[in-house]
Amino acid sequence: MTRVSKGDPLGADFFDRPTLEVTRDLLGKNLCCRSAGQGRKIIRLRLTELEAYDGPDDKACHAHRGKTPRNAIMFGPPGYWYVYLCYGVHWLLNIVVGPEDYPAAVLIRGAGDIEGPGRLTRALGIDKSHNHLPAHKKSGLWIEENGLAVPENEITRTPRIGIDSVGQPWAKKPYRMVWHPE
Repeated sequence: MTRVSKGDPLGADFFDRPTLEVTRDLLGKNLCCRSAGQGRKIIRLRLTELEAYDGPDDKACHAHRGKTPRNAIMFGPPGYWYVYLCYGVHWLLNIVVGPEDYPAAVLIRGAGDIEGPGRLTRALGIDKSHNHLPAHKKSGLWIEENGLAVPENEITRTPRIGIDSVGQPWAKKPYRMVWHPE
């Protein structure tokens, strides 16, 4: 993996690793979004809550039944945004991880003081126009290194939220990671 310095965007090689490893390592990193309009300031929020969706065998993963127009980005290269509409109301932001053709992604559920994936995308103005974009400064939405190493004792691992219908064992896997800074 290429070394990145504080303030650098995370590259594809960071995301081209096992899903749970990437999920864990994303905690505490900065989610960055260039605002629209005058000034185009950069909003930086530390990632605090994430969920892993790990490939075709994971029954909670959108790709468990194969490739569709909606989830096709998950089969592509790592480090791209997968943004979809949930219940016809909320846009949800995911980053594609793992090797190409292995459909996996990390759902960004919380960053900074914003809890909830729908609230987060609404606050940052993220919508379908971000789907399929690379996580890079040029796209206006990226994740950057900030030099923070989140200690294991500040992380809670729980089952993912809202997926009970997929049944066991997937509904109970501890694929949700929440950072509680001390």
